[in-house]
Amino acid sequence: MTTTSLTNKKRKIIDIPNDVFRFLSIKAAAQGTNLKNYIENLLKKDMEDTVAHMNDEEAYRWLSAHEPDGLQPASPKEQEAFRKWLGI
Repeated sequence: MTTTSLTNKKRKIIDIPNDVFRFLSIKAAAQGTNLKNYIENLLKKDMEDTVAHMNDEEAYRWLSAHEPDGLQPASPKEQEAFRKWLGI
């Protein structure tokens, strides 16, 4: 399988069994969309459902593991602006 970065997306080639492919294609058509969009929406909804049922600690742990960009400390300038915004 290959993965390619596309702006804020990843491209992934996957193998789907023929019977699953047919079933999902029918479900996608019934919803008026194509298979690609249908699968992307299923994955997005699954992720949103997972995060929605987490408490703050679990959500932070999940985000730290899956979206590590937010783990970079704020610069001294950003910290000072934040303190000023808070009035401290």
